Amino acid sequence: MKVQRLIEKYKELYENVFDFRAKLACQLILQDLEQLDEPSKVKVPQFVADWIENSKQEKRNLRNALNNGSEKMRLWLLDQENYDLFARAWLDGYEVEKEKRYLVKMKGIDTNFNFLNRYRNENYWIFSSKDKNTLYQTHHTRKELEEADFGWVFDCPGIEIEEVE
Repeated sequence: MKVQRLIEKYKELYENVFDFRAKLACQLILQDLEQLDEPSKVKVPQFVADWIENSKQEKRNLRNALNNGSEKMRLWLLDQENYDLFARAWLDGYEVEKEKRYLVKMKGIDTNFNFLNRYRNENYWIFSSKDKNTLYQTHHTRKELEEADFGWVFDCPGIEIEEVE
């Protein structure tokens, strides 16, 4: 509450000051004060964001949300720091961490047809080029690969995995 009063005072000061340097100083102070007043959002994995949304829709309270959940949530909460992270995400909001994406390349195959691609419309997989286009997806998350029974590519010596942006 004190921060909000300071913000109001500096806004008033900013409007009544005509000196360029003083106006700039007020503006910089205002920016800092507004950041103090608003807690920053934490980053959480997609499955945590999904659990928070599901829990809030089901009208669970924070304690109930922390004590229930999937096996993946329970494993994530084994790290004690994640309890605080979950609570901050619950209270202050969150951003979802971007999932890593991978380019999957089969070794020893013609270089024009050695990348794993997923045909977007029919959801089938082929080996083709690494060129992105509207028909084929060439960068895949681990979850997408595992759900399509391609999780083995991460352990196969005949496959080269490249992390991509």
